[in-house]
Amino acid sequence: MALSYKYWDDCVDPRDLEALWLDPGVSTEWLDVGETRGRKVHLSRDPDGEPYLTQIEMKAVAAIVVSRHFDSQIDLEMICAISEIESDRQPLAERYDKKAKDTTLGIMQLLPKTADWLVRELGYQTYEVEGNPILLFRPFINVYLGAAYLKWLSNYDGKERSEEFVVRAYKGGPKKAAHKSTLEYWKRYLSVKESLPFRKSLYDGPYPNDASGSGAPVSVIKGVNHTFWDSRASPEDMDEMWNHPDVLKEWSKCGEIRGKVLFSHDKEKRPYLSRVEVKAVAEIILSKHFSTRQVKPTILCALAEIVSMRFVNGVGARTGIMGIDYPTAMWLYRDLGYKAYRVEAVDDLTKPFVSMYFGAAYLAWLSEYEGRQRTPQFIVQAYLAGPKNVNLQETGHHWLNFEKAVTYYEPKKKEDGGCSIL
Repeated sequence: MALSYKYWDDCVDPRDLEALWLDPGVSTEWLDVGETRGRKVHLSRDPDGEPYLTQIEMKAVAAIVVSRHFDSQIDLEMICAISEIESDRQPLAERYDKKAKDTTLGIMQLLPKTADWLVRELGYQTYEVEGNPILLFRPFINVYLGAAYLKWLSNYDGKERSEEFVVRAYKGGPKKAAHKSTLEYWKRYLSVKESLPFRKSLYDGPYPNDASGSGAPVSVIKGVNHTFWDSRASPEDMDEMWNHPDVLKEWSKCGEIRGKVLFSHDKEKRPYLSRVEVKAVAEIILSKHFSTRQVKPTILCALAEIVSMRFVNGVGARTGIMGIDYPTAMWLYRDLGYKAYRVEAVDDLTKPFVSMYFGAAYLAWLSEYEGRQRTPQFIVQAYLAGPKNVNLQETGHHWLNFEKAVTYYEPKKKEDGGCSIL
């Protein structure tokens, strides 16, 4: 192989190397073996001379990638166990796949065509890897795209999938997730995962700390790398927020200043919008871009409550506060002409105004699905489960959850006998 890595500096950019130095486990390990800040850091080597990541380094890379790009929603143990099985944590590993008639590359053994598909179709464009497979040998890039693939598998075909499905599908593809050919891989995965020197369970807690319904931001935790509104909204949209009386009152009460407005953060340090902020974003988007549609802002707010719990980066496979995925946003943008906001990568959908805009656009499209005026029950169920999965013969948990969420934003009108959307 022509490609060779001797130092960490050969396969990561300075930002990622600094992030590794900031990890306590990595810095301790590196200092113990004589590495020095400001100088090149050696990669470990196996008896054959091949570079590999230690388990501490592997955990740190996975943690940095997941925290930075996936809001800590992907199981670190899954990434680490799969990398152990696939490559023994070797960044330069490659293996010919007879079925795909192509070579898998890097720590998580990705096919170049899979990487290109994740970039082109799903919008994972943080790294420019399309048509440049050699970049898959870089640990951070490979783990980023491997995690993106795991996230896609976790909601394959619009259904929330089990850990076993995801792992076995990673090995053999979604159609082989229940086939005997992937069973041994699953057993090995469980054994490797159990033997990892660290164990961490994902947070599965309640809604953000906003039980009062006021939506006031929680206190800032010292030392946490918080997310700012100003990094996720244009200056024009920030001016609209400051001009909104309820937002102005809330932000002023919390001591926010122009140019540096913090999102609220839950106890797991995940940024989220208060209900006041969600309602303001909905009102601004509707007044500027959907004034003729007569969509109620409370409807968008209730959907945000259900699909993302108002978390900035979304929840699970749903991206952003409105849970709109990249392919849907691109379809709305290119084919239906909703171009007030550009979507160049999946990360753009973690911007509240962008997510709300495309959420409203999708809602508007569903309201006239197949050329017919649709009922509120249809629209809500279609938004949450897809228009092909609507069953109007049953009330359904989606509609019941929606009705409950609406009450957070406006008094329920009992005399109407239900909720009105349009």
